[in-house]
Amino acid sequence: MLSFTFYAFIVIVVIQLSYYLFVFGKFAFAKAQKITPKKIPISVIVCAKNEAKNVIRFIPILAEQDYPDYEIILIDDASSDDTLEIFEEFEKQYSNIRLVKVENNEAFWGNKKYALTLGIKASQKDYLLFTDADCYPVSKDWISVMSSQFTMHKTVVLGYGAYEKVANSFLNKIIRFETLLTAVQYFSWAKIGHPYMGIGRNLAYKKEEFYNVKGFIDHMKIRSGDDDLFINQVATIKNTAICYVPESFTYSQPKTTFKAWFTQKRRHVSTANFYKSFDKIQLTLFYISQLLFFISAAVLLAFEYRWIIVLSLIGFRYLFSWTSLGFSAGKLKEKDVMYWFPIIEIVLIFTQLNVFITNIFSKPVYWK
Repeated sequence: MLSFTFYAFIVIVVIQLSYYLFVFGKFAFAKAQKITPKKIPISVIVCAKNEAKNVIRFIPILAEQDYPDYEIILIDDASSDDTLEIFEEFEKQYSNIRLVKVENNEAFWGNKKYALTLGIKASQKDYLLFTDADCYPVSKDWISVMSSQFTMHKTVVLGYGAYEKVANSFLNKIIRFETLLTAVQYFSWAKIGHPYMGIGRNLAYKKEEFYNVKGFIDHMKIRSGDDDLFINQVATIKNTAICYVPESFTYSQPKTTFKAWFTQKRRHVSTANFYKSFDKIQLTLFYISQLLFFISAAVLLAFEYRWIIVLSLIGFRYLFSWTSLGFSAGKLKEKDVMYWFPIIEIVLIFTQLNVFITNIFSKPVYWK
């Protein structure tokens, strides 16, 4: 049994090294991006439901972007707080803001995709840039940098949506490491030529991509996935670009309790069940190999079975994973989380296992 575990451990390490070197390395060791502003017309789209506290702070940041030709489409998805009233005031204050009011609809109640569809149809520009109501761009050049990645053939742009740093919070480090790892995965696969997801906090695409697939119609009944399921459907090696210039980042306020973050993770994991087969397989293989790496290593070391070889393989695995993720963290301005990498990784792996088991027995809650 120990002999079988040992050889299985070697296979697992090879799988892990393949991901960190040959997949994640595509992004980790990529050169810095060059930016050539294009000044194409852009519609910035923000969908909000009961986000009064956030939109009153963040919409002015969007309205003050240094970009010559853009509009802001504010979508109020039947909010019960002051979101609509705040949007109406912004519409009066800024000439480039247009408001879309979504009323409760029994067929699409609580469905963000329905609200976004109305906003997209109301937009007047050919290129769309999305962010969430609780997000803000890090610079006034956000639109300029994200739109610079569009070309005649690149009609989808995947950006990075970070979370704010919270001092002396280990949970915050876990959240930001998980966000970093997710970005490394979708950036790397996009560079390889197999894009599979994007995040609604920072995502852009040409409007024709939306209409070519009839919008969200193929997954409208799935109440999440307006970003990643849509990208999983339309993104290809030919039409997808990534943007990781620091001026293109957006920031969000992170969850402050483990329960709130766990609930958020449940939504994300459940949505991935609807990805294309290859994408589900490669994601599952990576996470299972992570879990089995720790379990098999612990068993072998507990029985001191070929412990010198086992420790050497563990060392190699950490050397390459730390290097690959470390370079990526430098690109995405998340270096501080890498100091805690070994501990955070273990916590995150077993949290994901808990999420998977919990989702089997109950459905997660989606749009507000």
